[in-house]
Amino acid sequence: MRSELRGFVAGGFVVALWCACGVARAQDTRVVTEPKIPPVCVKLDAGLSVAPDVRGGRVRDEDEGKLDTERIQKALDGCGAGRAVELAAKGAGNAFLSGPLELREGVTLLVDKGVTLYGSRDPKVYEMAPEGEPVKCGTSMPRPTSFPTFSTNAAARPRGGCRPLITIAVKNAAIMGEGTIDGRGYAKLMGHDYSWWEMARKAEPHDDLYYSTRLIVANHADGLILYGITLHNSPNFHVSVGGTNGFTAWGVHLQTPVDKTLDARNTDGIDPGGSSNITIAHSWIDNGDDNIAIKQGVSHMSVLDNHFYSGHGMSIGSETVLGQNYLLVDGLVENHTTSGIRIKSNVKRGGPVHDLVYENICMKDVPIPIAISPYYTNQTVEPFEDPKYEGDKIPDYKAITLKNIYSETPGDVLIAGLNEEHRTGITLENVFVTGIKPNHVHLDYDDITLKGSGASFSLDGQSVKVTDHRDVESLTSDPCGAKFVPMR
Repeated sequence: MRSELRGFVAGGFVVALWCACGVARAQDTRVVTEPKIPPVCVKLDAGLSVAPDVRGGRVRDEDEGKLDTERIQKALDGCGAGRAVELAAKGAGNAFLSGPLELREGVTLLVDKGVTLYGSRDPKVYEMAPEGEPVKCGTSMPRPTSFPTFSTNAAARPRGGCRPLITIAVKNAAIMGEGTIDGRGYAKLMGHDYSWWEMARKAEPHDDLYYSTRLIVANHADGLILYGITLHNSPNFHVSVGGTNGFTAWGVHLQTPVDKTLDARNTDGIDPGGSSNITIAHSWIDNGDDNIAIKQGVSHMSVLDNHFYSGHGMSIGSETVLGQNYLLVDGLVENHTTSGIRIKSNVKRGGPVHDLVYENICMKDVPIPIAISPYYTNQTVEPFEDPKYEGDKIPDYKAITLKNIYSETPGDVLIAGLNEEHRTGITLENVFVTGIKPNHVHLDYDDITLKGSGASFSLDGQSVKVTDHRDVESLTSDPCGAKFVPMR
């Protein structure tokens, strides 16, 4: 795999400890080590030649109908557990073009270095509306309510929409390799005069529903592994994982949009929900929404030694009705994300969130380094005051620890509980935001415990209670400078 993966594993102190004896203080209960590529059952040669451009590559119009879906799916179906289907270059051939694919139990999709698997830009191939109902994939419609409210009633949700490019609903499947999967969110949809991203942005002002394909969707996919793969230009979320016990993403390189002159809305990086025992490690995420968004019902998760670039940061929520708990984020570097540590929910979709540890985190050019908020309003960043929504799904944040957190540039800090009955409980140990001013600190209904050298900002606010156990002097040097490196 990539040399930086091997070097990082061999040379990093935290990771060396991890590989020797399991994850140091991991919340994932598994012992997770670097994945290995299995033997190949069949090698498929690329039949398309796509010249790279600023977007990552452009499929020729005359090649748009030359889908490789059938031959890739046939190979996956016949491979057998413990082996891989390899997508390989041959001569000038360096690309595959596909509609929806489904992985099989124990089978790995292996994309070689220099090879790209492109998603079709024809929304019809992704359509999942029942027969006889209107086609929805690639279209939008007004939302029934002005603000989304959490519902467990599947029958009440609109039917139809888009299948993902890759569906995983089996155990022990994997996507590996140094190649690329490109969703082509920038490409004009067949039959329409807009791209996936343009449709999403046009739907934003009135919060309309819109139907896009996602890159990878996994449900009930215990043992799922993503290893070394590059994910580009997803039309919507890159990786959604639900109902899964045991998911590892190691050395994933995710960038959307590749062309920074373009605008990609709602392109979350990795979103686990309703799952447990998750590790995301040594990955690089640069995208158009939450870099990682932990949805409801997630427990025992480790996020270790990752780099985030454009995006909305390390997020929990906004749905927290079923709870999130036992999370460790260690060794994270965030460079110009909109938020850093972000927990977001409100009284229409909130619930219990507890036992979270964030430590050894470096940030630069992050406007809101810390946002722990019950005030979510469906915006990129949270307001600093309660929007006074009405609802009975109450966010409740407890047992949160922030340790060795450093922001090189000034920004706002928001730490809030909803009210006296639902106070946020948090420990701050060596938490520093360079140049922060008192008017950039927003605290309400908090129980704060200070340890180490505490925090570099004042702790005044409505109904804030502070327990002081500080025992060392303030940090005087920047521990993060060398960690801010370009996206890989």
